[in-house]
Order: sequence, then structure tokens, then C-alpha cells
Amino acid sequence: MPLGSASALTFFYALGYPVGALAVSVMSPMAVLVFRFGLAAAILATWAKFARVNWPTGRTLVHVLISGLLAQGLLFTCLYVALMHGAPAVLGAVIISMNPVVTAVLAAMFLGEGLTRTRVVALALGVVAVLASCAGRLIAVGGVDPAVLLILVSLFSVAAGGVYQQKFCSGVDFRATAALQNAACILPVVALAAVMPWTVTDPWKAVAAVAAVVLLNAVLSMTLYVRGITEYGAAAVAMLFAVIPAVAGVMSWVMLGQRPDIGIAVGLVVGAVACWLNARGSRQQREDDPSRDRRGQHRVDPVHDSPVAGQ
Repeated sequence: MPLGSASALTFFYALGYPVGALAVSVMSPMAVLVFRFGLAAAILATWAKFARVNWPTGRTLVHVLISGLLAQGLLFTCLYVALMHGAPAVLGAVIISMNPVVTAVLAAMFLGEGLTRTRVVALALGVVAVLASCAGRLIAVGGVDPAVLLILVSLFSVAAGGVYQQKFCSGVDFRATAALQNAACILPVVALAAVMPWTVTDPWKAVAAVAAVVLLNAVLSMTLYVRGITEYGAAAVAMLFAVIPAVAGVMSWVMLGQRPDIGIAVGLVVGAVACWLNARGSRQQREDDPSRDRRGQHRVDPVHDSPVAGQ
């Protein structure tokens, strides 16, 4: 994945955590999500229309909608409710940063990608990172509270959504995919908003926070995310989660005054190592088996070997 694309996606995805936390501090989570998905879908659909992209139909359309419910609907619904219940933004970032490790497992199960010893070690370190990150909150509340469980659901949903999109939606234009994924989430969050309290404690701050959520996170960040998966694959994009928590932690400290505790700091370091090991294992696997048929290198004449594409 090119440095420019990776840097932009990392910055704007990380920004979504403190901005989301700020939004749900002045407006109920489902209200934020109604505006987020509704406005983002309208903006992205307009962009796709003017770009004259081809819209998916039939079974492909259904697959795109399902990927949206997983990668965006379930992800942000659970995350925003967790933030409303006091989970620090950086805690959400660190737990969800285990996306590459969970993605590797799901890719092995559903995409036929091998799970090497190195990637198994990365998986174990990922579990350690999550436990370390949650340690402070687990001690404070005397066990696993709903906020941590909700963030874990967010982790598995974003990983599942990325793998699902790569498997079934790889041929769809990223603008159409982003628009439809947001649109798919509107009805579920409207239904949830209808049965949950709708509160706004600071209207002006709410307007600013929702605008930032829609434009910077829902439109820009998630479009870069969808495009990254379409062009480079779920595993390549997931590698960015090794650095996203660090960026999100700095932003949360500056914007919200949420200083990471020692457990989160340990989780951040161990999680980065886990993601690095997973990336190393994935890269070695591609070099050993470029055709991904699990039969190793196919060498007839080294002069004609094609270069292995990097992430």
C-alpha cells in the first residue's frame, strides 16, 4: 500500500475515535449515527452519480449491503454505545487495532490464506494486547463490563466486514460501495434511535461534532478504507491498525484529555508487535507461495520470475 494512501487513511481513521467520543458526549449515540449514515450516504451517492460509476445489482448488491452492516453498522453502533458508557476512545482504538490478527484468522478460514506459525504467535500476542488494554477497566468495574464487550463486537465486525468485502465485493467501484454501505445502515440505526433516548446537551457542539464525524470520518476516512480494501486487500489495510491506536491515543489526549493508563500503553506496544509479526508472516507467505495455491514457488526459469507485489 503506497505511503501517501496509508498515511491519509491512518490519520483520518484515528481521528474518528476522539471525534466520535466528542459527538456522543453531547448527543445520544443513535442520533449521531442517524446523521452519520444518512448524510454520508447522500454525499457519497451524489459523488458516485457525478462520477458515473457502475452500481452493483442482484446478488452483488446484497453482498455490498451485508458488508456495510458488518464493517460500518455493527462496528460504529457498538463502539459509540461503548464510548457513551465511559470507555476511553484510546481503549476502543487499541482493541480494534487487533483487526489484522482477527482478519488473518478469518482470511485463513474463508479466503484460503494459510495461518503460519508466525501469524499464530501474532494472534497470541494480540490476545495479550487486548487483555492488557482492558486490565484497568476490568479492575475498576470488577469484571468484564458491557462497554468492553461492545468494543470486542466492534473488533470482530470490522474484521468480518473487510474479509467479506474482499471475497464478494472486490469488483465494485469504491464510491458505490461506500455509498451503499452507509445506506444499508440507515434503517437499523433509525429503528434503534426510535426506541432509545434522543438527547442533545450542547446543540452547537453537537453540530460541529456531527459535521466532523460525517465529513472526516464517515465520508473521507471510510471511503479511503473501502478503497484500500478494494485495491490492496483486507490484510494490507488491516496492517495500518498497528499504528492507528498510537495516533488515536495522542489525538484523544490532546482533544479530550484522556491520558492512556499503563495497561493501554502496554497493549499498544504488544499490539504493534503483533501486527508487525502478522505483516511479516503474511509477506513471507506471499514470497513462498505467490499464487496462493499452497504449493510453494513455481520456478521454471528465475529470469522470468515476476516481482512479488508489496502491500
